[in-house]
Amino acid sequence: MFMDISSEMIHALLPIYLATVLGASTLAIGFIEGVAEATANITKIFSGALSDWLGHRKFLTALGYGLAAFTKPIFPLAATVGWVIAARFIDRVGKGIRDAPRDALVADLTPASRRGASFGLRQALDTIGAVAGPLAAIALMALTADNFRLVFWIAVVPAFVALAVMIFAVEEPIRRDVDARPPLRLADAKRLSGRFWMVVCVATILTLARFSEAFLILRSQNVGLPVALAPTVMVVMNIVYAIAAFPAGALSDRIGRIGLLAVGMACLTVADLILALGATVMLTMLGVVFWGLHMALTQGLFASLVADTASEELRGTAFGIFNFAGGLAMLVASVLAGGLWDAYGPTATFLAGAGTTVVALIVLALAHRRSEIVGSPQ
Repeated sequence: MFMDISSEMIHALLPIYLATVLGASTLAIGFIEGVAEATANITKIFSGALSDWLGHRKFLTALGYGLAAFTKPIFPLAATVGWVIAARFIDRVGKGIRDAPRDALVADLTPASRRGASFGLRQALDTIGAVAGPLAAIALMALTADNFRLVFWIAVVPAFVALAVMIFAVEEPIRRDVDARPPLRLADAKRLSGRFWMVVCVATILTLARFSEAFLILRSQNVGLPVALAPTVMVVMNIVYAIAAFPAGALSDRIGRIGLLAVGMACLTVADLILALGATVMLTMLGVVFWGLHMALTQGLFASLVADTASEELRGTAFGIFNFAGGLAMLVASVLAGGLWDAYGPTATFLAGAGTTVVALIVLALAHRRSEIVGSPQ
């Protein structure tokens, strides 16, 4: 939660800062966001497998939070787009190191019957931070007469609070298989079930449709939202996300995950259509609401499905592979979204997202019909 406060204080302003202060193009912003998220997710494949082998997930999680905290000061110091790229790259390496071990640690600490609720709660707490961060950014921008760099400096503080909480307040359960651990091998991926790989396939296609939220902020600017209020976009999205994530996860424990995933995909389609065709701030915010609802109904559920379909000794590896595939898809999606925006405008970008979401929904339905994805918790 605290790291999200720090990150979102920066990220809610970063697209506008890049475009208005540093003069970056929309394509460049899409490239930066795509590379940043791809870096994080590609790193996860190694950190997840390493956490399985070490048998100690907290060390890698704390290392990732530490790296992210110590690179936050680069953002206010950056004088060129190149510095921002470097800062985003290093920050996302830290995220990549911590996220797969952290998710595996959540699964280790949680009984299977409460797994959906557990990941929903984790998503909700993350998202509370993601609401507080942009709200703080809005207030600070107003108080400092749009002083981007000062806001970025203040964002450093909660990052170090997050690191302290991770080091001093989190206890890791003892794993019984540590002494018998085999060497790390790429062949371990072959031991993952076919159901797991189908979850990866569906999630990857959906990620191609769900490009960086930076484009939501840019769309709000495109329809006339003032610069100082740009973080409102992330606030609205994350409030919806935070409110719905835990109930969605808990409900999936009771009725199964696939139906809720389908509803979440439908919400993304609606969001894209509204954002493509709506030309007012109010319609844009309505699209953002549906985008947040989509996040609540998909992100925690996909994490739960990964935990459902992977054995305990390969759980970190599974989360790493899952996020690796998502990272590559995010890179492609964000670069294509930026290119479409520059060439044809925002309407084409969001219509392409809607079309890709429909493809993901069809693949989900076909896989569920063939019983290749678990429809209820194990």
